[in-house]
Amino acid sequence: MVTRCSHLAFSFLLVAAVALSGCAKRPATTQAAAPAPTGAATSTAATPSTGPQQLQSGGGADTRGGTATPTPSGTARPAVQDFAAVADLTDVFFDFDKYDIRPADAKTLDSNASWLKSNPNHLVLIEGHCDERGTNEYNLALGERRAKSTMNYLVSQGVQANRITIISYGEERPQCTEHTEACWAKNRRAHFLVKPR
Repeated sequence: MVTRCSHLAFSFLLVAAVALSGCAKRPATTQAAAPAPTGAATSTAATPSTGPQQLQSGGGADTRGGTATPTPSGTARPAVQDFAAVADLTDVFFDFDKYDIRPADAKTLDSNASWLKSNPNHLVLIEGHCDERGTNEYNLALGERRAKSTMNYLVSQGVQANRITIISYGEERPQCTEHTEACWAKNRRAHFLVKPR
């Protein structure tokens, strides 16, 4: 009986020693970070002082403040101020804290895609916007996701990805400034601007 108890105690001590030695090798702290927006070609961490995020589809460097910067392929990205709105391209809207294309907005995007395919000599800028709820950083990332999902839909309809540039303004450029759901719904949008090539 004593031998059996000593074997049991020895086994317990051995398991405890293995467990303790395994625990000592773990890092003292772990760092958790939110995942980057899906489909982003480069990492674009934004801080409140850096302004809007801009990404070009198909890779490239990140540009802030609407200035043209060379991409890795050596071509300059179009400047934001060169784009203008056209009546034929209609905004699409999003549910609160979402970036999925709603069925009614898919029909709007189908119409926008048709116009863009009929006008292949135009580049398009898709702006992602949010309502005022949430932090600046969160809304910049959400606006980017909205612009990116809008771009992906247009590409799936046959619009060339190299014609599209996206930018996020987060909550910085609201269409409506009242603090109501009806107003916030107007601000959760993807807006389209174009310029000739």
